[in-house]
Amino acid sequence: MLSLEKHENKTGWMMVLPATILIAIFGYLPIVQGFLLSLQTGKGVNLTWSGFANYARLFQDSIFWTTLGNTLLYAVVHIPIMLFLALVIALLLNDKRIPFKGFFRTCIFLPCVTSLVSYAILFRSIFAVDGVVNNLLLTLHMVSEPIPFLLHPVWAKVVIILALIWRNTGYFMVFFLAALQGIDPQIHEAARIDGCKPSQSLFRITIPMLSPIIFLTMIMSMISTLQIFDEVVNLTNGGPGDATRSISQYIYDLSFTYVPSYGYSAAVSYVVLLIVLVFTLVQKRGKERNYG
Repeated sequence: MLSLEKHENKTGWMMVLPATILIAIFGYLPIVQGFLLSLQTGKGVNLTWSGFANYARLFQDSIFWTTLGNTLLYAVVHIPIMLFLALVIALLLNDKRIPFKGFFRTCIFLPCVTSLVSYAILFRSIFAVDGVVNNLLLTLHMVSEPIPFLLHPVWAKVVIILALIWRNTGYFMVFFLAALQGIDPQIHEAARIDGCKPSQSLFRITIPMLSPIIFLTMIMSMISTLQIFDEVVNLTNGGPGDATRSISQYIYDLSFTYVPSYGYSAAVSYVVLLIVLVFTLVQKRGKERNYG
């Protein structure tokens, strides 16, 4: 029996070994190389070891703090609104009484598969000086003159946040919908028989049972928002000035637009990784405290 178990273990390890090797080479090795690169300074390929000089430089880099603040603002505003809408829509579309649920699911999910460039052009057109939004505001006499949405440091951020909500809500709706369909209907039926109101059933049964997927979607949305690049580049190109510039765009510029500073751009990238780790640990601790 013991020899059979060893043989099965050996066979299992042989089956996963090729994938493990590929993941190590193309996944974990670049992470280690990126960290080693962050410990070097210089322009282009002329790099020298400098310890943590790049990380010390971050504290004096005003552009870094501006782009980091912009990115965190997108996350803080966009993620709660988007996940709330995704959950509400999923709850509605999970109701058996609503007709044409398949059609509505497709329509809401459709923005997720739309080309990033295409939908950025669409939003640029909608929020242009002579776009639909300004024409509507002028018609309703809500403004006296068109608002330059994409040229205003505040309104440009609002447009980017709206674009993120429009694109990502349907994607995370699918996660919530799948989780809702995995809840045994008999649980809600038993609660209803015991006199539980719909609101009580939602907040005391449904939401707690969705806590793992809520935690997952918060982490996924945080990671994707910290990597936001296409929306900013195609909508505002980071302008006006650096008002909408994201941390990912700054990393790209450090590597490819300016005289290449690969070591410093790697250090900025690792700061983003650290933020994700801290956010994940905080969320995990909060989830364990609230739901056990």
